[in-house]
Amino acid sequence: MGKNNNKKKSSLPNEKHLLLPLHRTAATTPVVDTHTHLLTTYSWYRSKYSTGKFNDIYEFVRGLYVGRNVKAIVDVWCEPPVPRAWKELADSAISPADRATKWGGMDYWFVMGDHEAKKYNDEVEKTILEAMAHPRCVGWGEIGLDYHYDHSPRRIQQEILTRQLRIAVGLKKPLTIHTREAEEDTEHILKAEVPADHPIHIHCFTDSPEFAQRLLDHFPNLHIGITGVISYSTNVNTSATVRHMVSRPEGPRFLLETDAPYMVPGNIYASLPEVKGRLPICHTAMIPWVADFAAASGVDGWDTTRIMRRANENACKVYGITIS
Repeated sequence: MGKNNNKKKSSLPNEKHLLLPLHRTAATTPVVDTHTHLLTTYSWYRSKYSTGKFNDIYEFVRGLYVGRNVKAIVDVWCEPPVPRAWKELADSAISPADRATKWGGMDYWFVMGDHEAKKYNDEVEKTILEAMAHPRCVGWGEIGLDYHYDHSPRRIQQEILTRQLRIAVGLKKPLTIHTREAEEDTEHILKAEVPADHPIHIHCFTDSPEFAQRLLDHFPNLHIGITGVISYSTNVNTSATVRHMVSRPEGPRFLLETDAPYMVPGNIYASLPEVKGRLPICHTAMIPWVADFAAASGVDGWDTTRIMRRANENACKVYGITIS
Protein backbone atom coordinates (compact mmCIF):
# COMPACT_ATOMS: atom_id res chain seq x y z
CA MET A 1 0.00 0.00 0.00
CA GLY A 2 2.82 2.37 0.87
CA LYS A 3 4.47 1.71 -2.47
CA ASN A 4 1.27 2.47 -4.34
CA ASN A 5 0.77 5.68 -2.37
CA ASN A 6 4.29 6.86 -3.20
CA LYS A 7 3.68 6.14 -6.85
CA LYS A 8 0.46 8.13 -6.76
CA LYS A 9 2.17 11.10 -5.13
CA SER A 10 5.01 11.10 -7.64
CA SER A 11 2.54 11.31 -10.55
CA LEU A 12 1.20 14.66 -9.37
CA PRO A 13 2.98 17.44 -11.28
CA ASN A 14 4.79 20.03 -9.22
CA GLU A 15 2.61 22.97 -8.25
CA LYS A 16 4.89 25.30 -10.24
CA HIS A 17 3.46 23.92 -13.48
CA LEU A 18 0.07 25.46 -12.73
CA LEU A 19 1.69 28.80 -13.57
CA LEU A 20 1.51 28.59 -17.34
CA PRO A 21 3.82 30.21 -19.86
CA LEU A 22 2.42 33.38 -21.38
CA HIS A 23 0.60 32.25 -24.50
CA ARG A 24 1.66 34.15 -27.61
CA THR A 25 -1.92 35.27 -28.30
CA ALA A 26 -2.60 36.29 -24.70
CA ALA A 27 0.34 38.66 -24.93
CA THR A 28 -1.81 40.94 -27.11
CA THR A 29 -5.38 39.67 -26.67
CA PRO A 30 -7.26 39.74 -23.34
CA VAL A 31 -8.24 36.43 -21.76
CA VAL A 32 -11.90 36.23 -20.76
CA ASP A 33 -13.40 33.10 -19.18
CA THR A 34 -17.19 33.07 -19.40
CA HIS A 35 -17.71 30.03 -17.17
CA THR A 36 -15.55 28.99 -14.23
CA HIS A 37 -16.26 27.58 -10.78
CA LEU A 38 -13.70 29.51 -8.80
CA LEU A 39 -14.43 28.26 -5.28
CA THR A 40 -14.41 24.66 -6.47
CA THR A 41 -11.22 25.25 -8.42
CA TYR A 42 -9.48 26.63 -5.36
CA SER A 43 -10.84 23.78 -3.22
CA TRP A 44 -9.46 21.25 -5.68
CA TYR A 45 -6.13 23.06 -5.61
CA ARG A 46 -5.97 22.82 -1.81
CA SER A 47 -6.94 19.15 -1.88
CA LYS A 48 -4.18 18.33 -4.38
CA TYR A 49 -1.52 20.63 -2.93
CA SER A 50 -2.19 20.66 0.80
CA THR A 51 0.97 22.67 1.45
CA GLY A 52 0.49 24.87 -1.61
CA LYS A 53 1.66 28.46 -1.51
CA PHE A 54 -1.70 30.12 -2.20
CA ASN A 55 -3.54 30.63 1.08
CA ASP A 56 -6.81 31.98 -0.28
CA ILE A 57 -8.70 32.52 -3.53
CA TYR A 58 -7.28 35.99 -4.05
CA GLU A 59 -3.69 34.74 -3.80
CA PHE A 60 -4.57 31.91 -6.20
CA VAL A 61 -5.97 34.36 -8.77
CA ARG A 62 -3.10 36.82 -8.46
CA GLY A 63 -0.52 34.05 -8.50
CA LEU A 64 -1.76 32.28 -11.63
CA TYR A 65 -3.55 34.98 -13.65
CA VAL A 66 -1.52 38.18 -13.21
CA GLY A 67 0.94 38.43 -16.07
CA ARG A 68 -1.21 36.15 -18.23
CA ASN A 69 -3.51 38.96 -19.45
CA VAL A 70 -6.59 37.54 -17.72
CA LYS A 71 -9.02 40.43 -17.76
CA ALA A 72 -12.38 38.99 -16.70
CA ILE A 73 -14.13 35.89 -15.43
CA VAL A 74 -17.76 34.90 -15.00
CA ASP A 75 -17.88 32.78 -11.86
CA VAL A 76 -20.69 30.21 -11.56
CA TRP A 77 -22.59 29.30 -8.40
CA CYS A 78 -25.04 26.47 -9.08
CA GLU A 79 -24.80 23.81 -6.37
CA PRO A 80 -27.30 24.35 -3.55
CA PRO A 81 -27.13 25.32 -0.84
CA VAL A 82 -24.89 28.06 -2.19
CA PRO A 83 -22.24 28.99 0.40
CA ARG A 84 -22.27 32.56 1.66
CA ALA A 85 -18.78 32.93 0.23
CA TRP A 86 -20.53 34.05 -2.95
CA LYS A 87 -21.31 37.39 -1.35
CA GLU A 88 -17.84 37.85 0.09
CA LEU A 89 -16.27 37.38 -3.32
CA ALA A 90 -18.85 39.52 -5.09
CA ASP A 91 -18.56 42.34 -2.56
CA SER A 92 -14.79 42.29 -2.88
CA ALA A 93 -15.09 43.08 -6.59
CA ILE A 94 -17.36 46.11 -6.35
CA SER A 95 -14.79 48.88 -6.03
CA PRO A 96 -11.98 49.46 -8.53
CA ALA A 97 -9.56 49.69 -5.61
CA ASP A 98 -10.51 46.22 -4.34
CA ARG A 99 -10.34 44.76 -7.84
CA ALA A 100 -6.83 46.16 -8.16
CA THR A 101 -5.54 44.96 -4.80
CA LYS A 102 -7.45 41.70 -4.24
CA TRP A 103 -8.06 40.54 -7.79
CA GLY A 104 -4.88 41.82 -9.43
CA GLY A 105 -6.87 44.12 -11.71
CA MET A 106 -9.10 41.34 -13.04
CA ASP A 107 -12.84 41.93 -13.36
CA TYR A 108 -14.92 39.47 -11.34
CA TRP A 109 -18.50 38.82 -12.44
CA PHE A 110 -20.81 35.97 -11.49
CA VAL A 111 -24.02 34.11 -12.26
CA MET A 112 -26.14 31.99 -9.95
CA GLY A 113 -28.76 29.29 -10.42
CA ASP A 114 -29.65 25.77 -9.31
CA HIS A 115 -28.31 22.86 -11.37
CA GLU A 116 -29.41 20.21 -8.86
CA ALA A 117 -33.15 20.24 -9.40
CA LYS A 118 -34.08 17.87 -6.56
CA LYS A 119 -32.53 20.32 -4.06
CA TYR A 120 -34.41 23.37 -5.32
CA ASN A 121 -36.74 24.98 -2.80
CA ASP A 122 -37.95 28.38 -1.65
CA GLU A 123 -34.79 29.04 0.40
CA VAL A 124 -32.55 28.29 -2.55
CA GLU A 125 -34.66 30.58 -4.70
CA LYS A 126 -34.46 33.31 -2.07
CA THR A 127 -30.65 33.18 -2.16
CA ILE A 128 -30.62 33.32 -5.96
CA LEU A 129 -32.95 36.31 -5.98
CA GLU A 130 -30.71 38.06 -3.46
CA ALA A 131 -27.76 37.44 -5.75
CA MET A 132 -29.62 38.79 -8.80
CA ALA A 133 -29.66 42.24 -7.19
CA HIS A 134 -25.89 42.34 -6.70
CA PRO A 135 -24.01 44.74 -9.01
CA ARG A 136 -21.52 42.01 -10.03
CA CYS A 137 -24.25 39.52 -10.99
CA VAL A 138 -24.65 39.21 -14.76
CA GLY A 139 -26.96 36.26 -15.20
CA TRP A 140 -29.01 33.30 -13.95
CA GLY A 141 -27.36 29.89 -14.20
CA GLU A 142 -26.16 27.42 -14.74
CA ILE A 143 -29.48 25.62 -15.05
CA GLY A 144 -30.75 22.94 -17.36
CA LEU A 145 -31.22 19.28 -18.16
CA ASP A 146 -28.66 16.52 -17.83
CA TYR A 147 -29.90 13.13 -19.03
CA HIS A 148 -26.41 11.65 -18.94
CA TYR A 149 -26.02 11.65 -15.16
CA ASP A 150 -29.70 12.05 -14.23
CA HIS A 151 -28.88 13.28 -10.73
CA SER A 152 -32.54 14.30 -10.43
CA PRO A 153 -35.63 12.65 -11.96
CA ARG A 154 -36.21 14.04 -15.44
CA ARG A 155 -39.66 15.35 -14.65
CA ILE A 156 -38.22 17.32 -11.72
CA GLN A 157 -35.38 18.60 -13.90
CA GLN A 158 -37.91 19.89 -16.43
CA GLU A 159 -40.16 21.50 -13.80
CA ILE A 160 -37.32 23.30 -12.02
CA LEU A 161 -35.75 24.47 -15.27
CA THR A 162 -39.09 25.94 -16.33
CA ARG A 163 -39.58 27.62 -12.94
CA GLN A 164 -36.14 29.23 -13.03
CA LEU A 165 -36.46 30.32 -16.65
CA ARG A 166 -39.71 32.15 -15.95
CA ILE A 167 -38.18 34.12 -13.09
CA ALA A 168 -34.94 34.90 -14.93
CA VAL A 169 -36.80 36.06 -18.05
CA GLY A 170 -39.01 38.24 -15.87
CA LEU A 171 -35.88 39.83 -14.41
CA LYS A 172 -34.35 40.15 -17.91
CA LYS A 173 -31.27 38.24 -16.76
CA PRO A 174 -29.04 36.46 -19.30
CA LEU A 175 -29.28 32.68 -19.07
CA THR A 176 -26.49 30.14 -18.62
CA ILE A 177 -27.84 26.80 -19.80
CA HIS A 178 -26.52 23.29 -19.22
CA THR A 179 -27.81 20.61 -21.57
CA ARG A 180 -26.47 17.10 -22.08
CA GLU A 181 -28.16 14.31 -24.00
CA ALA A 182 -31.45 16.18 -23.61
CA GLU A 183 -31.76 17.93 -26.95
CA GLU A 184 -35.49 17.50 -27.57
CA ASP A 185 -36.64 18.57 -24.11
CA THR A 186 -34.14 21.42 -23.80
CA GLU A 187 -35.17 22.83 -27.16
CA HIS A 188 -38.87 22.49 -26.40
CA ILE A 189 -38.65 24.18 -23.00
CA LEU A 190 -36.40 27.02 -24.16
CA LYS A 191 -38.62 27.83 -27.13
CA ALA A 192 -41.74 27.69 -24.94
CA GLU A 193 -40.42 29.83 -22.09
CA VAL A 194 -37.76 32.19 -23.42
CA PRO A 195 -38.31 35.12 -25.81
CA ALA A 196 -36.42 34.68 -29.06
CA ASP A 197 -34.24 37.75 -28.48
CA HIS A 198 -33.17 36.83 -24.92
CA PRO A 199 -29.40 36.48 -24.30
CA ILE A 200 -28.48 32.82 -23.77
CA HIS A 201 -25.20 31.01 -23.18
CA ILE A 202 -25.35 27.28 -23.93
CA HIS A 203 -22.46 26.28 -21.73
CA CYS A 204 -19.86 23.58 -22.58
CA PHE A 205 -21.62 22.42 -25.72
CA THR A 206 -21.10 18.73 -26.63
CA ASP A 207 -24.39 17.80 -28.29
CA SER A 208 -25.09 17.52 -32.01
CA PRO A 209 -24.24 20.31 -34.49
CA GLU A 210 -27.81 20.03 -35.80
CA PHE A 211 -29.17 20.87 -32.35
CA ALA A 212 -26.84 23.88 -32.14
CA GLN A 213 -27.98 25.06 -35.55
CA ARG A 214 -31.66 24.92 -34.57
CA LEU A 215 -30.98 26.94 -31.42
CA LEU A 216 -28.85 29.50 -33.26
CA ASP A 217 -31.53 29.88 -35.93
CA HIS A 218 -34.31 30.47 -33.41
CA PHE A 219 -32.47 32.63 -30.84
CA PRO A 220 -30.43 35.44 -32.47
CA ASN A 221 -28.73 36.30 -29.15
CA LEU A 222 -27.83 32.73 -28.23
CA HIS A 223 -24.16 31.78 -28.05
CA ILE A 224 -22.38 28.43 -27.76
CA GLY A 225 -19.76 27.82 -25.06
CA ILE A 226 -16.52 26.08 -26.07
CA THR A 227 -14.37 24.42 -23.39
CA GLY A 228 -11.28 22.23 -23.28
CA VAL A 229 -13.50 19.24 -24.06
CA ILE A 230 -13.16 20.28 -27.73
CA SER A 231 -9.65 18.80 -27.57
CA TYR A 232 -10.76 15.35 -26.40
CA SER A 233 -10.77 12.48 -28.89
CA THR A 234 -14.11 11.28 -27.52
CA ASN A 235 -15.78 14.51 -28.64
CA VAL A 236 -16.25 15.40 -32.31
CA ASN A 237 -19.46 17.41 -32.03
CA THR A 238 -17.90 20.60 -30.66
CA SER A 239 -15.36 21.00 -33.47
CA ALA A 240 -18.10 20.39 -36.05
CA THR A 241 -20.27 23.00 -34.34
CA VAL A 242 -17.45 25.55 -34.47
CA ARG A 243 -16.99 24.91 -38.20
CA HIS A 244 -20.69 25.47 -38.74
CA MET A 245 -20.76 28.68 -36.71
CA VAL A 246 -17.96 30.36 -38.65
CA SER A 247 -19.92 29.77 -41.85
CA ARG A 248 -23.02 31.58 -40.62
CA PRO A 249 -23.73 34.98 -42.23
CA GLU A 250 -23.52 36.83 -38.91
CA GLY A 251 -20.24 35.14 -38.01
CA PRO A 252 -19.58 32.75 -35.13
CA ARG A 253 -21.57 33.08 -31.95
CA PHE A 254 -19.22 31.25 -29.64
CA LEU A 255 -17.91 31.94 -26.16
CA LEU A 256 -14.69 30.64 -24.61
CA GLU A 257 -14.85 29.04 -21.19
CA THR A 258 -12.90 26.61 -19.04
CA ASP A 259 -15.61 25.17 -16.79
CA ALA A 260 -12.70 25.03 -14.33
CA PRO A 261 -11.66 23.00 -12.46
CA TYR A 262 -12.83 20.46 -15.02
CA MET A 263 -11.45 19.58 -18.48
CA VAL A 264 -7.84 20.67 -18.86
CA PRO A 265 -7.29 21.20 -22.62
CA GLY A 266 -5.48 18.17 -23.98
CA ASN A 267 -3.33 20.26 -26.31
CA ILE A 268 -1.78 22.25 -23.47
CA TYR A 269 0.90 19.65 -22.78
CA ALA A 270 2.77 20.52 -25.96
CA SER A 271 3.54 23.83 -24.22
CA LEU A 272 4.55 22.09 -20.99
CA PRO A 273 7.30 19.62 -21.97
CA GLU A 274 8.57 19.33 -18.40
CA VAL A 275 5.24 18.17 -17.01
CA LYS A 276 5.10 14.47 -16.15
CA GLY A 277 1.57 13.21 -15.75
CA ARG A 278 -1.57 15.33 -15.97
CA LEU A 279 -2.39 18.64 -14.34
CA PRO A 280 -4.99 18.04 -11.61
CA ILE A 281 -7.03 21.18 -12.26
CA CYS A 282 -8.05 23.42 -15.10
CA HIS A 283 -8.04 27.20 -14.62
CA THR A 284 -8.80 30.40 -16.49
CA ALA A 285 -5.31 31.03 -17.88
CA MET A 286 -5.85 27.94 -20.08
CA ILE A 287 -8.38 29.75 -22.29
CA PRO A 288 -5.87 30.45 -25.12
CA TRP A 289 -5.30 26.70 -25.58
CA VAL A 290 -9.05 26.18 -25.97
CA ALA A 291 -8.95 28.82 -28.70
CA ASP A 292 -5.88 27.14 -30.23
CA PHE A 293 -7.72 23.86 -30.68
CA ALA A 294 -10.80 25.60 -32.09
CA ALA A 295 -8.58 27.36 -34.64
CA ALA A 296 -7.08 24.02 -35.62
CA SER A 297 -10.50 22.45 -36.17
CA GLY A 298 -10.65 23.33 -39.86
CA VAL A 299 -12.01 26.88 -39.61
CA ASP A 300 -10.39 28.74 -42.50
CA GLY A 301 -9.47 32.34 -41.77
CA TRP A 302 -9.96 32.01 -38.02
CA ASP A 303 -6.69 31.85 -36.11
CA THR A 304 -6.40 31.85 -32.32
CA THR A 305 -6.26 35.64 -32.08
CA ARG A 306 -9.37 36.16 -34.18
CA ILE A 307 -11.27 33.50 -32.25
CA MET A 308 -10.37 35.05 -28.89
CA ARG A 309 -11.28 38.54 -30.03
CA ARG A 310 -14.66 37.45 -31.38
CA ALA A 311 -15.36 35.43 -28.24
CA ASN A 312 -14.56 38.48 -26.10
CA GLU A 313 -16.93 40.63 -28.15
CA ASN A 314 -19.61 37.98 -27.74
CA ALA A 315 -19.06 37.83 -23.97
CA CYS A 316 -19.75 41.55 -23.76
CA LYS A 317 -22.96 41.10 -25.77
CA VAL A 318 -24.32 38.19 -23.78
CA TYR A 319 -23.42 39.27 -20.26
CA GLY A 320 -23.11 43.02 -20.64
CA ILE A 321 -19.63 42.95 -19.13
CA THR A 322 -16.80 45.30 -19.98
CA ILE A 323 -13.21 44.27 -20.68
CA SER A 324 -10.80 46.81 -19.27
